[in-house]
Amino acid sequence: MNLHEFQGKDLLSSYGVSIQRGYVANNSKESLEIAKKLNKETGTKWWVIKAQVHAGGRGKGGGVKLAKNLNEVEKIADEMLGMRLITPQTSSNGKIVNQVLIAEDVYYPGPYETKEFYISVLLDRRTNQNMIMYSTEGGMDIEEVAEKTPNEIFYEHVNPKIGLLPFQCRKIAFNLKLSGNAYKEMVKFVKCLYEAYLGSDSSLFEINPVLKTSDDKILAVDCKVSLDNNALFRHKDLVSLRDKREEDPDEVEAQEFGLNFIKLDGNVGCMVNGAGLAMATMDIIKQAGGNPANFLDVGGTANAERVEQAFRIILKDKKVKALLINIFGGIVRCDRVAQGVVDACKNIGNIEIPLIVRLQGTNAIEAKKLIEESGLKVESVILLKEAAEKITEVLS
Repeated sequence: MNLHEFQGKDLLSSYGVSIQRGYVANNSKESLEIAKKLNKETGTKWWVIKAQVHAGGRGKGGGVKLAKNLNEVEKIADEMLGMRLITPQTSSNGKIVNQVLIAEDVYYPGPYETKEFYISVLLDRRTNQNMIMYSTEGGMDIEEVAEKTPNEIFYEHVNPKIGLLPFQCRKIAFNLKLSGNAYKEMVKFVKCLYEAYLGSDSSLFEINPVLKTSDDKILAVDCKVSLDNNALFRHKDLVSLRDKREEDPDEVEAQEFGLNFIKLDGNVGCMVNGAGLAMATMDIIKQAGGNPANFLDVGGTANAERVEQAFRIILKDKKVKALLINIFGGIVRCDRVAQGVVDACKNIGNIEIPLIVRLQGTNAIEAKKLIEESGLKVESVILLKEAAEKITEVLS
Protein backbone atom coordinates (compact mmCIF):
# COMPACT_ATOMS: atom_id res chain seq x y z
CA MET A 1 0.00 0.00 0.00
CA ASN A 2 1.41 3.37 -1.03
CA LEU A 3 1.22 6.51 1.09
CA HIS A 4 1.05 10.13 0.02
CA GLU A 5 4.03 12.33 0.76
CA PHE A 6 2.30 14.12 3.64
CA GLN A 7 1.32 10.78 5.20
CA GLY A 8 4.82 9.41 4.85
CA LYS A 9 6.30 12.52 6.44
CA ASP A 10 3.93 12.25 9.39
CA LEU A 11 5.06 8.65 9.83
CA LEU A 12 8.72 9.65 9.66
CA SER A 13 8.22 12.46 12.14
CA SER A 14 6.67 10.04 14.64
CA TYR A 15 9.98 8.14 14.63
CA GLY A 16 12.07 11.25 15.16
CA VAL A 17 13.05 11.95 11.54
CA SER A 18 13.35 15.67 10.80
CA ILE A 19 11.04 16.71 7.95
CA GLN A 20 10.11 19.71 5.87
CA ARG A 21 7.00 20.92 7.69
CA GLY A 22 3.68 21.34 5.93
CA TYR A 23 -0.03 20.55 5.90
CA VAL A 24 -2.37 19.12 3.28
CA ALA A 25 -5.12 21.22 1.66
CA ASN A 26 -8.22 20.15 -0.27
CA ASN A 27 -9.03 23.56 -1.76
CA SER A 28 -7.39 26.91 -2.43
CA LYS A 29 -8.96 28.53 0.65
CA GLU A 30 -7.44 25.91 2.93
CA SER A 31 -4.08 26.35 1.22
CA LEU A 32 -4.11 30.06 2.05
CA GLU A 33 -4.89 29.43 5.71
CA ILE A 34 -2.14 26.82 5.90
CA ALA A 35 0.38 29.20 4.35
CA LYS A 36 -0.44 31.79 7.03
CA LYS A 37 -0.15 29.13 9.73
CA LEU A 38 3.27 28.03 8.47
CA ASN A 39 4.43 31.63 8.42
CA LYS A 40 3.59 31.95 12.12
CA GLU A 41 5.10 28.57 13.05
CA THR A 42 8.30 28.66 11.00
CA GLY A 43 8.69 32.23 9.79
CA THR A 44 8.79 31.05 6.18
CA LYS A 45 7.90 33.72 3.62
CA TRP A 46 7.94 31.38 0.62
CA TRP A 47 5.95 28.17 0.28
CA VAL A 48 6.20 25.00 -1.82
CA ILE A 49 2.95 23.64 -3.28
CA LYS A 50 3.13 19.91 -4.04
CA ALA A 51 0.56 17.76 -5.81
CA GLN A 52 -0.28 14.69 -3.72
CA VAL A 53 -0.44 11.71 -6.07
CA HIS A 54 1.08 8.22 -5.91
CA ALA A 55 3.76 8.88 -8.51
CA GLY A 56 7.31 10.19 -8.62
CA GLY A 57 8.68 12.84 -10.95
CA ARG A 58 6.02 15.37 -9.96
CA GLY A 59 8.38 18.30 -10.38
CA LYS A 60 8.97 17.42 -14.04
CA GLY A 61 5.23 17.29 -14.63
CA GLY A 62 4.43 20.64 -13.03
CA GLY A 63 3.29 19.16 -9.74
CA VAL A 64 5.76 21.05 -7.53
CA LYS A 65 5.84 24.84 -7.58
CA LEU A 66 7.21 27.65 -5.44
CA ALA A 67 4.97 30.49 -4.24
CA LYS A 68 6.65 33.73 -3.17
CA ASN A 69 3.58 35.39 -1.68
CA LEU A 70 0.14 34.48 -0.35
CA ASN A 71 -1.63 35.37 -3.60
CA GLU A 72 0.59 32.93 -5.47
CA VAL A 73 -0.15 30.20 -2.91
CA GLU A 74 -3.87 30.47 -3.55
CA LYS A 75 -3.47 30.80 -7.32
CA ILE A 76 -1.09 27.83 -7.73
CA ALA A 77 -3.16 25.60 -5.43
CA ASP A 78 -6.32 26.45 -7.38
CA GLU A 79 -4.62 25.60 -10.68
CA MET A 80 -3.09 22.39 -9.36
CA LEU A 81 -6.16 20.94 -7.66
CA GLY A 82 -8.20 18.94 -10.14
CA MET A 83 -5.47 18.91 -12.80
CA ARG A 84 -4.46 15.66 -14.46
CA LEU A 85 -0.78 15.35 -13.61
CA ILE A 86 1.38 13.39 -16.04
CA THR A 87 4.84 12.36 -14.83
CA PRO A 88 7.47 9.85 -16.02
CA GLN A 89 5.93 7.38 -13.54
CA THR A 90 2.27 7.69 -14.61
CA SER A 91 0.43 6.47 -17.66
CA SER A 92 -0.35 8.86 -20.50
CA ASN A 93 -3.66 9.57 -18.75
CA GLY A 94 -1.85 10.86 -15.66
CA LYS A 95 -3.40 11.15 -12.20
CA ILE A 96 -5.98 13.62 -10.92
CA VAL A 97 -4.71 15.85 -8.12
CA ASN A 98 -7.20 15.75 -5.23
CA GLN A 99 -4.96 17.27 -2.54
CA VAL A 100 -1.94 19.53 -2.33
CA LEU A 101 0.73 19.80 0.34
CA ILE A 102 1.60 23.35 1.42
CA ALA A 103 5.14 23.14 2.82
CA GLU A 104 7.72 25.55 4.16
CA ASP A 105 10.55 26.66 1.91
CA VAL A 106 13.73 25.10 3.30
CA TYR A 107 16.13 26.40 0.64
CA TYR A 108 16.81 29.59 2.56
CA PRO A 109 20.13 31.51 2.58
CA GLY A 110 22.69 30.77 5.29
CA PRO A 111 26.36 30.40 6.09
CA TYR A 112 26.80 26.97 4.45
CA GLU A 113 26.15 25.36 1.10
CA THR A 114 22.79 23.65 0.50
CA LYS A 115 23.14 20.05 -0.71
CA GLU A 116 20.68 17.38 -1.86
CA PHE A 117 21.17 13.66 -1.16
CA TYR A 118 19.29 10.46 -1.95
CA ILE A 119 18.53 7.77 0.68
CA SER A 120 16.23 4.76 0.48
CA VAL A 121 15.65 1.65 2.58
CA LEU A 122 14.39 -1.57 1.00
CA LEU A 123 14.80 -5.34 0.99
CA ASP A 124 17.61 -6.81 -1.10
CA ARG A 125 16.23 -10.22 -2.06
CA ARG A 126 19.62 -11.39 -3.34
CA THR A 127 21.13 -11.21 0.15
CA ASN A 128 17.93 -11.58 2.21
CA GLN A 129 18.94 -8.42 4.06
CA ASN A 130 17.59 -4.91 4.32
CA MET A 131 19.60 -2.41 2.35
CA ILE A 132 20.21 1.33 2.66
CA MET A 133 20.92 2.81 -0.76
CA TYR A 134 22.26 6.36 -0.85
CA SER A 135 24.01 8.90 -3.02
CA THR A 136 25.53 12.37 -2.85
CA GLU A 137 23.62 13.17 -6.07
CA GLY A 138 20.01 13.50 -4.93
CA GLY A 139 17.21 15.36 -6.67
CA MET A 140 15.05 14.99 -9.76
CA ASP A 141 17.70 13.30 -11.90
CA ILE A 142 18.55 10.39 -9.59
CA GLU A 143 17.49 7.88 -12.28
CA GLU A 144 20.10 9.32 -14.65
CA VAL A 145 22.72 9.13 -11.90
CA ALA A 146 22.00 5.43 -11.41
CA GLU A 147 22.15 4.79 -15.15
CA LYS A 148 25.15 6.90 -16.17
CA THR A 149 27.30 7.04 -13.02
CA PRO A 150 26.44 3.97 -10.90
CA ASN A 151 29.67 4.46 -8.95
CA GLU A 152 27.96 7.40 -7.21
CA ILE A 153 25.38 5.05 -5.66
CA PHE A 154 26.39 3.44 -2.33
CA TYR A 155 24.88 0.42 -0.56
CA GLU A 156 24.85 -0.56 3.10
CA HIS A 157 23.39 -3.97 3.99
CA VAL A 158 21.89 -4.62 7.41
CA ASN A 159 21.97 -8.08 8.97
CA PRO A 160 18.40 -8.67 10.27
CA LYS A 161 19.74 -10.70 13.21
CA ILE A 162 21.91 -7.81 14.39
CA GLY A 163 20.17 -4.68 13.15
CA LEU A 164 21.63 -1.37 12.02
CA LEU A 165 24.85 -0.68 13.91
CA PRO A 166 26.10 2.80 14.89
CA PHE A 167 29.25 2.51 12.78
CA GLN A 168 27.06 1.95 9.69
CA CYS A 169 25.23 5.23 10.28
CA ARG A 170 28.57 6.99 10.67
CA LYS A 171 29.88 5.32 7.51
CA ILE A 172 26.90 6.62 5.51
CA ALA A 173 27.38 10.17 6.81
CA PHE A 174 31.11 9.95 5.99
CA ASN A 175 30.48 8.70 2.43
CA LEU A 176 28.09 11.60 1.94
CA LYS A 177 31.09 13.84 2.69
CA LEU A 178 29.51 15.53 5.68
CA SER A 179 31.22 17.05 8.69
CA GLY A 180 30.40 18.97 11.84
CA ASN A 181 26.76 19.33 12.84
CA ALA A 182 25.51 18.04 9.46
CA TYR A 183 27.45 14.81 10.05
CA LYS A 184 25.84 14.32 13.47
CA GLU A 185 22.40 15.15 12.10
CA MET A 186 22.79 12.63 9.27
CA VAL A 187 23.83 9.86 11.67
CA LYS A 188 20.64 10.46 13.66
CA PHE A 189 18.57 10.80 10.47
CA VAL A 190 19.70 7.40 9.12
CA LYS A 191 19.10 5.68 12.47
CA CYS A 192 15.56 7.05 12.81
CA LEU A 193 14.76 6.40 9.14
CA TYR A 194 15.68 2.74 9.51
CA GLU A 195 13.61 2.47 12.69
CA ALA A 196 10.62 3.92 10.83
CA TYR A 197 11.10 1.41 8.00
CA LEU A 198 11.17 -1.54 10.43
CA GLY A 199 8.49 -0.24 12.75
CA SER A 200 5.96 0.28 9.98
CA ASP A 201 6.72 -3.02 8.19
CA SER A 202 7.40 -1.15 4.97
CA SER A 203 8.75 -2.55 1.73
CA LEU A 204 10.23 0.79 0.67
CA PHE A 205 11.19 4.13 2.17
CA GLU A 206 12.61 6.55 -0.39
CA ILE A 207 13.69 10.06 0.59
CA ASN A 208 14.64 12.18 -2.40
CA PRO A 209 15.91 14.65 -1.67
CA VAL A 210 17.36 14.50 1.79
CA LEU A 211 18.44 18.10 2.24
CA LYS A 212 21.40 19.56 4.06
CA THR A 213 20.16 23.07 4.67
CA SER A 214 22.29 26.19 4.66
CA ASP A 215 22.48 26.01 8.46
CA ASP A 216 23.54 22.33 8.47
CA LYS A 217 20.20 20.71 9.33
CA ILE A 218 19.22 17.40 7.69
CA LEU A 219 15.60 17.22 6.49
CA ALA A 220 13.38 14.87 4.52
CA VAL A 221 12.04 17.15 1.78
CA ASP A 222 10.19 14.43 -0.09
CA CYS A 223 9.01 11.00 0.97
CA LYS A 224 7.82 7.87 -0.82
CA VAL A 225 6.53 5.03 1.35
CA SER A 226 5.25 1.61 0.31
CA LEU A 227 3.83 -0.54 3.11
CA ASP A 228 3.90 -4.34 3.01
CA ASN A 229 0.27 -5.40 2.49
CA ASN A 230 0.96 -8.72 4.22
CA ALA A 231 1.78 -6.90 7.47
CA LEU A 232 -1.08 -4.40 7.51
CA PHE A 233 -3.01 -6.54 10.00
CA ARG A 234 -0.47 -5.31 12.57
CA HIS A 235 -1.00 -1.65 11.67
CA LYS A 236 -4.69 -0.80 11.84
CA ASP A 237 -3.83 2.90 12.10
CA LEU A 238 -1.96 2.79 8.79
CA VAL A 239 -4.72 0.91 6.94
CA SER A 240 -6.92 4.00 7.33
CA LEU A 241 -4.39 6.01 5.27
CA ARG A 242 -5.24 4.11 2.08
CA ASP A 243 -6.44 6.41 -0.72
CA LYS A 244 -8.47 4.28 -3.13
CA ARG A 245 -8.76 7.23 -5.52
CA GLU A 246 -5.11 6.61 -6.43
CA GLU A 247 -5.69 2.96 -7.34
CA ASP A 248 -7.17 1.32 -10.40
CA PRO A 249 -10.94 0.99 -9.71
CA ASP A 250 -11.05 -2.52 -11.18
CA GLU A 251 -8.26 -3.66 -8.84
CA VAL A 252 -10.10 -2.14 -5.87
CA GLU A 253 -13.31 -3.93 -6.87
CA ALA A 254 -11.45 -7.22 -7.30
CA GLN A 255 -9.98 -6.97 -3.78
CA GLU A 256 -13.49 -6.57 -2.35
CA PHE A 257 -14.38 -9.98 -3.81
CA GLY A 258 -11.17 -11.64 -2.62
CA LEU A 259 -9.59 -11.71 -6.08
CA ASN A 260 -5.90 -11.12 -6.78
CA PHE A 261 -6.10 -8.87 -9.83
CA ILE A 262 -3.55 -6.66 -11.55
CA LYS A 263 -4.48 -4.84 -14.72
CA LEU A 264 -2.01 -4.99 -17.62
CA ASP A 265 -1.88 -3.43 -21.07
CA GLY A 266 -2.68 -6.45 -23.24
CA ASN A 267 -5.39 -8.06 -25.39
CA VAL A 268 -5.95 -11.50 -23.83
CA GLY A 269 -7.69 -11.78 -20.48
CA CYS A 270 -6.78 -14.68 -18.22
CA MET A 271 -8.50 -16.21 -15.22
CA VAL A 272 -6.43 -18.74 -13.26
CA ASN A 273 -6.18 -20.29 -9.79
CA GLY A 274 -2.73 -20.02 -8.26
CA ALA A 275 0.05 -17.49 -8.87
CA GLY A 276 2.42 -20.01 -10.44
CA LEU A 277 -0.17 -21.23 -12.94
CA ALA A 278 -1.09 -17.61 -13.66
CA MET A 279 2.51 -16.78 -14.59
CA ALA A 280 2.73 -19.88 -16.80
CA THR A 281 -0.55 -18.92 -18.48
CA MET A 282 0.74 -15.42 -19.18
CA ASP A 283 3.86 -16.95 -20.76
CA ILE A 284 1.64 -19.11 -22.99
CA ILE A 285 -0.32 -16.06 -24.09
CA LYS A 286 2.92 -14.28 -25.03
CA GLN A 287 4.23 -17.30 -26.94
CA ALA A 288 0.94 -17.47 -28.84
CA GLY A 289 1.41 -13.92 -30.11
CA GLY A 290 -0.84 -12.16 -27.65
CA ASN A 291 -0.26 -9.97 -24.60
CA PRO A 292 -1.83 -10.61 -21.18
CA ALA A 293 -4.48 -8.06 -20.28
CA ASN A 294 -4.36 -8.93 -16.61
CA PHE A 295 -3.10 -11.14 -13.83
CA LEU A 296 -6.11 -12.69 -12.09
CA ASP A 297 -5.94 -15.41 -9.46
CA VAL A 298 -9.40 -16.51 -8.26
CA GLY A 299 -7.82 -18.38 -5.34
CA GLY A 300 -8.01 -21.92 -4.10
CA THR A 301 -11.54 -21.69 -2.68
CA ALA A 302 -13.27 -19.97 -5.60
CA ASN A 303 -17.02 -20.42 -5.92
CA ALA A 304 -19.41 -19.64 -8.79
CA GLU A 305 -20.11 -16.11 -7.50
CA ARG A 306 -16.44 -15.18 -7.30
CA VAL A 307 -15.78 -16.57 -10.78
CA GLU A 308 -18.65 -14.52 -12.17
CA GLN A 309 -17.28 -11.34 -10.58
CA ALA A 310 -13.85 -12.11 -12.02
CA PHE A 311 -15.46 -12.61 -15.41
CA ARG A 312 -17.18 -9.21 -15.21
CA ILE A 313 -14.02 -7.38 -14.17
CA ILE A 314 -12.00 -8.81 -17.08
CA LEU A 315 -14.69 -8.01 -19.63
CA LYS A 316 -14.75 -4.35 -18.57
CA ASP A 317 -11.50 -3.93 -20.48
CA LYS A 318 -12.49 -3.15 -24.07
CA LYS A 319 -9.00 -4.05 -25.30
CA VAL A 320 -9.56 -7.72 -24.41
CA LYS A 321 -10.00 -9.74 -27.63
CA ALA A 322 -10.11 -13.21 -26.04
CA LEU A 323 -10.42 -14.77 -22.59
CA LEU A 324 -8.45 -17.80 -21.43
CA ILE A 325 -9.69 -19.62 -18.33
CA ASN A 326 -7.08 -22.05 -17.03
CA ILE A 327 -8.04 -23.88 -13.83
CA PHE A 328 -6.30 -26.78 -12.13
CA GLY A 329 -8.72 -28.35 -9.66
CA GLY A 330 -6.88 -29.17 -6.48
CA ILE A 331 -8.73 -27.59 -3.59
CA VAL A 332 -11.04 -25.69 -5.92
CA ARG A 333 -13.54 -27.85 -7.79
CA CYS A 334 -13.62 -27.48 -11.55
CA ASP A 335 -17.41 -27.84 -11.69
CA ARG A 336 -17.77 -24.78 -9.41
CA VAL A 337 -15.63 -22.76 -11.78
CA ALA A 338 -17.56 -24.07 -14.76
CA GLN A 339 -20.84 -23.11 -13.11
CA GLY A 340 -19.46 -19.62 -12.52
CA VAL A 341 -18.51 -19.32 -16.18
CA VAL A 342 -21.98 -20.49 -17.29
CA ASP A 343 -23.73 -18.12 -14.87
CA ALA A 344 -21.55 -15.20 -15.89
CA CYS A 345 -22.19 -15.74 -19.59
CA LYS A 346 -25.95 -15.98 -19.06
CA ASN A 347 -26.15 -13.02 -16.67
CA ILE A 348 -23.92 -10.74 -18.72
CA GLY A 349 -25.29 -11.86 -22.06
CA ASN A 350 -24.01 -11.20 -25.58
CA ILE A 351 -20.33 -11.95 -24.95
CA GLU A 352 -18.67 -11.32 -28.28
CA ILE A 353 -15.08 -12.32 -27.54
CA PRO A 354 -13.89 -15.96 -27.84
CA LEU A 355 -13.76 -17.97 -24.59
CA ILE A 356 -11.11 -20.66 -24.20
CA VAL A 357 -11.53 -22.90 -21.17
CA ARG A 358 -9.09 -25.46 -19.76
CA LEU A 359 -10.29 -27.28 -16.63
CA GLN A 360 -8.18 -30.08 -15.21
CA GLY A 361 -8.26 -31.88 -11.87
CA THR A 362 -11.05 -32.30 -9.30
CA ASN A 363 -14.45 -32.81 -11.01
CA ALA A 364 -13.03 -31.87 -14.42
CA ILE A 365 -15.37 -34.34 -16.20
CA GLU A 366 -18.43 -32.84 -14.51
CA ALA A 367 -17.17 -29.36 -15.39
CA LYS A 368 -16.75 -30.23 -19.06
CA LYS A 369 -20.28 -31.65 -19.14
CA LEU A 370 -21.70 -28.48 -17.55
CA ILE A 371 -20.12 -26.28 -20.22
CA GLU A 372 -21.08 -28.56 -23.12
CA GLU A 373 -24.72 -28.72 -22.00
CA SER A 374 -24.92 -24.97 -21.45
CA GLY A 375 -25.11 -24.21 -25.15
CA LEU A 376 -22.42 -21.53 -24.82
CA LYS A 377 -19.85 -20.89 -27.53
CA VAL A 378 -16.83 -21.99 -25.52
CA GLU A 379 -13.63 -23.54 -26.85
CA SER A 380 -12.73 -26.40 -24.49
CA VAL A 381 -9.11 -27.61 -24.43
CA ILE A 382 -7.13 -30.14 -22.39
CA LEU A 383 -3.47 -29.33 -22.97
CA LEU A 384 -1.70 -25.97 -22.51
CA LYS A 385 -0.37 -26.37 -26.04
CA GLU A 386 -3.95 -26.53 -27.31
CA ALA A 387 -4.78 -23.37 -25.38
CA ALA A 388 -1.88 -21.56 -27.06
CA GLU A 389 -3.00 -22.77 -30.49
CA LYS A 390 -6.55 -21.52 -29.87
CA ILE A 391 -5.25 -18.11 -28.80
CA THR A 392 -3.16 -17.87 -31.97
CA GLU A 393 -6.21 -18.88 -34.02
CA VAL A 394 -8.63 -16.33 -32.52
CA LEU A 395 -6.11 -13.46 -32.68
CA SER A 396 -5.09 -14.07 -36.28
